[in-house]
Amino acid sequence: MWNHYYSVTSLLEALELLSEYGERARIIAGGTDILIEMERGQRPQVEVLVDITRVPGLDKISLRGDDIRLGSLVTHNHIVDSPLMVERALPLAQACWEVGAPQIRNRATVAGNLITASPANDTITPLMALNAQVTLTSLNSERTLPLSAFYAGVRRTVMRPDELLTAITFPVLAKNERGIFIKLGLRRAQAISVINVAVILSFENETVSRATITLGSVAPTIIHAPVAEHALIGQKLTPDVIANAARLAAATPEPIDDIRGTAAYRIEMVRVLVSRALRALAAHQEAENWPTKPPMLWGANKASVRTGLKQKLEHRDGAPIETAVNGQSMTLTTGQDKTLLRFLRDDVGLPGTKEGCAEGECGACTVYLDGAAVMSCMVGAPRAHGAEIVTVEGLASESGLHPVQQSFIDQGAVQCGYCTPGFLMAGAKLLEECPTPTHEQIQQSITGNLCRCTGYYKIVQAFEEASTKK
Repeated sequence: MWNHYYSVTSLLEALELLSEYGERARIIAGGTDILIEMERGQRPQVEVLVDITRVPGLDKISLRGDDIRLGSLVTHNHIVDSPLMVERALPLAQACWEVGAPQIRNRATVAGNLITASPANDTITPLMALNAQVTLTSLNSERTLPLSAFYAGVRRTVMRPDELLTAITFPVLAKNERGIFIKLGLRRAQAISVINVAVILSFENETVSRATITLGSVAPTIIHAPVAEHALIGQKLTPDVIANAARLAAATPEPIDDIRGTAAYRIEMVRVLVSRALRALAAHQEAENWPTKPPMLWGANKASVRTGLKQKLEHRDGAPIETAVNGQSMTLTTGQDKTLLRFLRDDVGLPGTKEGCAEGECGACTVYLDGAAVMSCMVGAPRAHGAEIVTVEGLASESGLHPVQQSFIDQGAVQCGYCTPGFLMAGAKLLEECPTPTHEQIQQSITGNLCRCTGYYKIVQAFEEASTKK
């Protein structure tokens, strides 16, 4: 899929490669978009991938005065896990929780979500409402611009080929501000937005003094609803005021019309979601549905960069991939141009990890990469160099099957069996984090796994039984 794949040790090395290769190069961090697009032949001009996932310091969330700063490698799960984000930037935390599933949130970065520039991307809407700015860095310059000026159209930004998005900054919500993000999808998890809405209000007592309403997936880019915003100023959130503002918000866009929803449906759903958001803010219930101790499936290191590489590497044909799989050290000189999934199956010789969709939808390819559950179909094989990987073949120990494996047998949770490896990997990581998970935590842990035999009841029962085994 690529001609050159580099793993870098610093931001400077990444910028040097972007400067050298220009349009032919792309940064890979989460890889949840670029690898799928390359697999489909949608990026024929991209020949070089520059992997920054082991550059220390890029995955930090920091508070600088009244501003929050997100580094390039801050993932959606980093946001979900951050008390600062939940307390002072709730709409963004809610949006990140809605992205994909644990395996995707462990890799996918907020910066990548912005750069992809789809109007349906969940984090752009709340960040626009939060007045975010992005910092773009090249080898010779650095510029910071409002997120609203970052977009040039559908999937188009003003980034130059030699630039890397190095920071996202935005002010924290003030004590007199409340905000919420709501998304409408076609299913409960792993759903692309039909529409999404972020609302942030400032109050003097209970009177609205400032209002921001942003709408996603209704126009080519994220938009405001200025007439509805103005109608809220100086008002208390009574049922009549809420109904009027929701009606005005729905009248703002000329909605897109696509496979996920007609224009007419989107207009009505804008009204419904804005009304729902305003009612929640009026009742101080904006965080009512925030999950308690959500399962992250990310291990002791919390999918963070703890140790970088010793030197920059080019993973060319024949270059060794030195890795540890299921505790066994190995060196292979093939597979540098594959995904981690195909590398494990074809080159390492472990066929337990399955390919169900090759685009991060089904979870059958779930493995642990440096302790974090990931979709191996969306990870480049060169990322295995210097890494520790666990596949379904590594779950059992000398003393016997893993409790989740045994419970799948006891509960009859295996039907065709194709999805089973992914469920087992999710379940084992869940029990590592939550030894006695709630029913809700079990359901949340498998949002990235699909069973086409509709065997979810038995699978959930198996997880519950496994949590009782010692």
